[in-house]
Parts: sequence; C-alpha cells; structure tokens
Amino acid sequence: MKNYRLILASASPRRKELLQQIGVTFEVIPSHGEESLTTHSPAQAVLELSRQKATEVAAGIAASLPACPSQPPASPNTSPEPAIILGADTLVAFEGQILGKPHTPEEATSMLRMLAGHTHSVFTGVTILFLGQNLPSPLSFYEETKVTVSPMTEQQISAYVATGEPMDKAGAYGIQGRFAVHIQGISGDYNNVVGLPVARIYQEMRKSGIEILQDS
Repeated sequence: MKNYRLILASASPRRKELLQQIGVTFEVIPSHGEESLTTHSPAQAVLELSRQKATEVAAGIAASLPACPSQPPASPNTSPEPAIILGADTLVAFEGQILGKPHTPEEATSMLRMLAGHTHSVFTGVTILFLGQNLPSPLSFYEETKVTVSPMTEQQISAYVATGEPMDKAGAYGIQGRFAVHIQGISGDYNNVVGLPVARIYQEMRKSGIEILQDS
C-alpha cells in the first residue's frame, strides 16, 4: 500500500479505529459539505451520502495536485502520488423509516423505544474513488446488517440516553459502547454496525487489484 495515499473522508472516530484495527496506513480528510438526499430508500441513501463525501474530498485533493505536464516527468518521484478516497455513511432503518442521528434527548428516547424488542437494519454505504493514472474505476456498494434489540424498560432507556452516548450515533445507539448489553443478536457484519464494513472493503479492493495491507 506504500504507493498509494489512502484517505478516509470521514471524521468518525469509530471508522478511524476500524481501519487502525486491521493495520492500514491512512490519513483523515473529512468532508464538510451539506448532505442531501433524493431517495427514501435506506440502501440508496447511504450510497448517495457516501458518494457525496468521497467526491467532495476527491475534488479537494485533485485541485491541490499540480497540472499534468505535457511530457512525462523525468523521475517517477516527481509524479503525483496516487490516492484512494474512502467515503462512508451509516443509517439505521426500522420498518422502512430512516433513523439518523438524534438532535435531542427526546428524539433519542423515541428512537430507542421504537427499536427496543424488535429487529432493525443497519446500512453502511461505501464509495471508493481512485485518483491517478491506470487505476480502477470507482467502487460503490452497501452492506446491510440485521440487529435485534432486547426489550427495554423506560428506566433503561432513560439511563442510556442520560449517558449522552446516543447523540452522535445513527439510531441513537452504539453497539460497541454501553448499549452492547441490550443487543440480543445480529445477522451480518458486526463492523458494519460500528460504521465500516472493513472485510468487504478489503475484498472489493483486492478484486480491483489494490492491496491495502502492506504485509500481504
């Protein structure tokens, strides 16, 4: 992977931790653009949002590169370093309704009441853009994981909301945090629920001829 810059187009600490966990060398350049959706489909929504993030960061990187010379550079070291931009977005959906991040404790409470005792889906969309010559075409896909939450009392919901943990998480919970005690089961990729399906990303990149693990 030393010949490529891998850039995570997200400020999410959880996505950063997942990439660190698998031993990938990368940098973080988060997107800051206004997110917009043209669909009510959770799967299509995460694809749209991941594309927006990756495209924004890729445009910024491309603008910072020097213009391509009319003649090839005298030394390979003078060529702009190829870059891989990784954009991702995660949404929770229950009975067709998209649940984003709650804006208030009351919204978090409402979401958790909805999820308690039921099974919902977590969708993470991924867009991978390649900047440079002779690199693969863009990749875009999503993963869906089913999550079953145990029944919860009002006291349990209130206590969890009071921790503040739900406020920056889709669906108002973090499976890797205190909410773990309320998870009855999952079907699919656990890391997808955390925020990044790293196994799928690794396999998709390998299919495209890109190896992101330096010791592989």
